[in-house]
Amino acid sequence: MVRAARSGRLGVGVIGAGRVGPVLGAALAGAGHALTGISAISERSRERAAALLPAVPVLTVPQIVERSELVLLAVPPDQLPGLVEGLATTGDWQAGQLVVHTAPGYGTAVLAPATAAGAIPLAIHPAMSFTGTSLDLARLAEAWFAVTAPTPVQPIGQALVVEMGGEPVLIAEADRPAYAEAITTVSTFSTSIIEQATRILAGLGVESPGSVLGALARTTVEDALSRAQPDSIDPADLPADGFDELPEDE
Repeated sequence: MVRAARSGRLGVGVIGAGRVGPVLGAALAGAGHALTGISAISERSRERAAALLPAVPVLTVPQIVERSELVLLAVPPDQLPGLVEGLATTGDWQAGQLVVHTAPGYGTAVLAPATAAGAIPLAIHPAMSFTGTSLDLARLAEAWFAVTAPTPVQPIGQALVVEMGGEPVLIAEADRPAYAEAITTVSTFSTSIIEQATRILAGLGVESPGSVLGALARTTVEDALSRAQPDSIDPADLPADGFDELPEDE
């Protein structure tokens, strides 16, 4: 395993060159960690990797695992279990190696095959929408990251988040599915409503409907978020039976 030259710095390998992996890799590199490689299969992913991490070699997945002290698994959630199990079957995971995945709905249990080989598991999910460009690096400063890890390892996960510019929030293993539901609700609902509203304005002949709705959408969300703080919720405003009477999202 490659050892980082600087004290406290890690050799980081990124598996997955979608919108998330290269951005988080660039953020960790900006914090002083050494990137050992990135996996990128499609032409589009290679272009993204080249744009954000121009000096980082494109390697195979086993090569990345072999060379890295921290392996960042930024792959679609449905591919994560098979990837982890496959690398365990071929004996690629290494004792003492940090293995971090970014899937919102999984905690560290999905990394059990790597943990069995002596790896250290962490689940770190950034709660933001990614463009896969350098614009995301600035947005990380406003993002919260869900951190799930065994208690002794939680400080490592929190430190990595801070190094990437974000704010960590601890989420229990059993609570990851509910956390993922909240994330999906916000992203899916917000996107569908904006798309519906812009289609209506476009049908009326309004030019640049996104620009017309921009200020309204931002201020509405900011107002809703400010009212969602625990100390701003009045119990008298809640339905008698809790939240059961609230309308369902359409």
